[in-house]
Amino acid sequence: MAIEQLPDGRWKVDVEPIKGKRFRKTFKTKAEAMRFEATCRAKVIDAPAWSPKPKDRRRLTDLIDRWATLHAHTLTDGEARRRLLDTLAKDLGNPIALKLTGNEYAEYRTNALKAGANPKTLNNRLGYLRSVFNVLHQLGDIDYANPLGRVRPLRLQEKELAYLTDQQIEALFTTIHGYCRTPHVAMIAAICLATGARWGEAQALTPDKVRNQLVTFVNTKGKRIRSIPIAQELETQIQHHFKQHGLFSKCLNSFDKALGESRLPVPAGQSSHVLRHTFASHFVMSGGNILTLQKILGHTTLAMTMRYAHLAPDHLQDAVKFGPASDHQHFLSIITPQP
Repeated sequence: MAIEQLPDGRWKVDVEPIKGKRFRKTFKTKAEAMRFEATCRAKVIDAPAWSPKPKDRRRLTDLIDRWATLHAHTLTDGEARRRLLDTLAKDLGNPIALKLTGNEYAEYRTNALKAGANPKTLNNRLGYLRSVFNVLHQLGDIDYANPLGRVRPLRLQEKELAYLTDQQIEALFTTIHGYCRTPHVAMIAAICLATGARWGEAQALTPDKVRNQLVTFVNTKGKRIRSIPIAQELETQIQHHFKQHGLFSKCLNSFDKALGESRLPVPAGQSSHVLRHTFASHFVMSGGNILTLQKILGHTTLAMTMRYAHLAPDHLQDAVKFGPASDHQHFLSIITPQP
């Protein structure tokens, strides 16, 4: 008999549509068993070599391993992200990946928030884990939809990007010159301020990447080469620095300590990025074009660059020109108490 009920109430399918092709499987309901039997008979008639695909029983760490093999090597932070994903899988209980649900992840996130986790960090974790499923689905390694596809990131309060004034820039370099033992810190900071580069991009420069009044950044976050014009005097100074002190060393920690020693009002977590923000802010405040700034900073989307738009001299000036307070004298007379 193709379908029979077992003593425990389940239904067993034992079907052999053609000689030598036998399929056995157990289901909770008779309807599921009948559908399976019908599928097997129809599929084998169309393609005699067909066999039902077993369910994917791999656990989350198994999928992360597969992702690391197929994709992590294409990322600049592949190894670090792999370690983070392994920790995340452990925190989630390393479930069978196919059975992971959005509700389970949301519960994990809620508990992490209660324990004091940073919302931005949790959004990053969500993005990394969703990427694992998306990449494996695109490559055909899994055939089911992303279980976290409908989990929305947490809404974050936008933070104001701190930047340094001319006086604060002078104070910072005074501290660097007096506090840092390595001369590389001041030169790397100067390149960041002059080009808007990230610290790692400037630190990776070599003499051949500074010529013809251009600084060319190769090791960029977006893996796109950027060439930024600089003054001839700065180019000469950078080349002289290389001849006198050699290639840049890893000295971000020295900069961080000098920044702390300077006691400048830089928000926690921005560190050397304040140099990049300072370049962008001064660029916009001086009337620079926002699209040009996007290319200089290497942002892949304009939305990232638009964070600086509010610093433009004419930004939202229509609020003054056309708002209810446009007639300044009349407006002030209305809101001022009469004697």
